[in-house]
Amino acid sequence: MTPHFAQRVLAWFDAHGRHDLPWQHPRDPYRVWVSEIMLQQTQVGTVIPYFQRFMDRFPDVYRLADARPDEVLHLWSGLGYYARGRNLHRAARVLVEQHQGRFPEDIDRVQALPGIGRSTAGAILALGCDQRHPILDGNVKRVLARHFGVSGWPGEKPVTDRLWRLAESMTPTERVADYTQAMMDLGATLCVRSRPACRLCPVSDTCVALTTGQVSTLPTPRPKKDKPVRSTVMLILRDAQGCILLEQRPNKGVWGGLWSFPETATEDEAILFCGESLRMKTTAGERRPGIRHSFTHFHLDIVPLVRDVVAREADAMTDSGRVWYNPRRPDERGLAAPVKRLIDALAAEC
Repeated sequence: MTPHFAQRVLAWFDAHGRHDLPWQHPRDPYRVWVSEIMLQQTQVGTVIPYFQRFMDRFPDVYRLADARPDEVLHLWSGLGYYARGRNLHRAARVLVEQHQGRFPEDIDRVQALPGIGRSTAGAILALGCDQRHPILDGNVKRVLARHFGVSGWPGEKPVTDRLWRLAESMTPTERVADYTQAMMDLGATLCVRSRPACRLCPVSDTCVALTTGQVSTLPTPRPKKDKPVRSTVMLILRDAQGCILLEQRPNKGVWGGLWSFPETATEDEAILFCGESLRMKTTAGERRPGIRHSFTHFHLDIVPLVRDVVAREADAMTDSGRVWYNPRRPDERGLAAPVKRLIDALAAEC
């Protein structure tokens, strides 16, 4: 069945697959790597403009390795899952310092790079070097689970192990790069989560899910669990020139390494923070409409509190982890999506 499955998938790809994605021209390990990291948890249509801007700024691994973290995170702003951008930058420095700027062609060495797991490593070597390695991203999991009738949530190890065995056995020895792209395309364009286009699928006649009426139930979804809700007050301090105070978040944790507003648990704590920690006198606060931002594991309810600074001690900003930011002249700084939205709203008021 292996050659037959692969041949039908490849024949479909030749006629209907995606052949004009920006990372396919040229298709080299560096461009494939950047695209694969961006495509983790993110759709192609969203990634394309980010990828193009990233390549314009960092056309090779040397320029990426030489960049400041803020330059990288600035170009990542809005794409989400910012650890991907930080790991990409760290991996670029490893490639330059330990591999002379070249991608290793051994899968274990590729997996040893920051932010690269088994499937991403396989995709880089398959697409960028035409090496035979299986991949198992979300699209491929869905195709295999439906076609072979694999029940159980793919996040469980026994299910994942079975899918890896299937991915390995289905991967051909020739045209590996095309087959890898074909499987991703099949899952992204036909074998989608809701209302898949089964009548157009090149392997529908042997699909277990289709013949047994399980298309809507496979792959088995993640067990439902209510997301907890957290809340935070974002303190938006604005000086007489319209600049706002930003501080850099720790590298680990939510929005690691990005610039944001100071945060407190309550509005009363925010007021104390102004006087005791920042040594600033401010006007009464103006509470703006709240924002809910959803992460993978929780919801964050943001309460924006705007206060105008009327006086501050001269040495109050000696901490290099804080800056006065001019929203009318934005610089290259990594900003989380809700923070950027608030800044843009403030800039529109000036």
